Amino acid sequence: MVSALTSALSDWLARLEQAYPHTIELGLERVAQVCDAMRLQPSFPVILVGGTNGKGSTCAYLESILRVQGCKTGLFTSPHLLRYNERVRINGLESSDDSVVAGLEAVEAARGNISLTYFEHGTLAAMWQFVQAGVDVAIIEVGLGGRLDATNIFDPDVSVVTSIDLDHQAWLGNTREAIGFEKAGIYRAGKPAICGDPDPPRSLVEHARNIGADLIRTGPDFGHESHEQCWEFFMRGIRLPGLPFPALTGKHQLRNAASALAALAAVGDHVPVTISSIRQGLMNVRLPGRFQKIQGPVEIVLDVAHNPESARALAENLRSRPARGKNHAVFALLADKDAEGVITPLKDIFDTWFVAGLSGERGQSGETLAAKLGNHAKGRISIHVDPSDAFSAARLEAFEGDRIVVFGSFHVVAEILKTVS
Repeated sequence: MVSALTSALSDWLARLEQAYPHTIELGLERVAQVCDAMRLQPSFPVILVGGTNGKGSTCAYLESILRVQGCKTGLFTSPHLLRYNERVRINGLESSDDSVVAGLEAVEAARGNISLTYFEHGTLAAMWQFVQAGVDVAIIEVGLGGRLDATNIFDPDVSVVTSIDLDHQAWLGNTREAIGFEKAGIYRAGKPAICGDPDPPRSLVEHARNIGADLIRTGPDFGHESHEQCWEFFMRGIRLPGLPFPALTGKHQLRNAASALAALAAVGDHVPVTISSIRQGLMNVRLPGRFQKIQGPVEIVLDVAHNPESARALAENLRSRPARGKNHAVFALLADKDAEGVITPLKDIFDTWFVAGLSGERGQSGETLAAKLGNHAKGRISIHVDPSDAFSAARLEAFEGDRIVVFGSFHVVAEILKTVS
């Protein structure tokens, strides 16, 4: 357990990583006890965002629009890429080391003998910071699943499930029906329940109906139409025409943006926004690691596509914006991910694959991943000990007009982002 308190954030995080043997332990009983001890009862609206893919983008749209509106926002997301502080943002700015540590210390003082995972500790610390800062609205991204995730301890005014696909099967189940039920656990009786998946599992729909949530689905209840120069959003008699395309790239981003607008429309009495704030917020939004482009003689694209759905979105983006020269992949994936499902939509795009190993309990070697790549990919495969080595090799081989695409695990994107940002 964590013993001595320290003012150094890096020391705190190292202690938390060592304090509990399991990185994931789903369940709300322990975290609820500590939450009660801390008297964490936010007086501001809470927007809870879950889903397999699109959570981070949807949260980014919500934060951007609400900030333009003049709201003081609190945003909690995970995982981070470069700094833990990325997980906790207040009014668009990363929380300071001192503020993060103060939150962690508040949790530590309240938990007594109750053990908390790294994520649970951080979730409570983030909400403590939002309460101390007096935010107007908190946007909370679910960590894993929903029903038993630590973020579900807070009572949301509106809940969003962006999409349902196969991921984290060891924790959530091996079918979309099982995963859909877990995701739907963030819905609340009598509260708006946004579903951005155009074909939701029956389990999600039935759960929302059984608890009496106000289920608002893309298709029957809200949606979007894309035009040549703009797009429009509609929902239950509301129509917003002439919207600028979001700053985040890809057709799938319209679905994420529409889910965010549906959530805002559903809580408009508590958090009203104007059409001008929506337009400006869509243009202002930024999110590292989501088809993030770094221009140069050789373009670099960074994308945290690590499951089949996100890989399909990456493939669509790459095909719609072809490189003048060759495409080179720098690819690494955790061992518990569906490698074949990620590879399949991308197999014909890359001329060269620079496959990297990842260390750690969930990591795998470059050799193991290359074997999974096998005969699926059309391009040449080279194996590297880590992402840095793979990226260096890709840079040596790339010529002007070529494109290097770094994708897969958050770990590989984070490692390369350190060198190019």
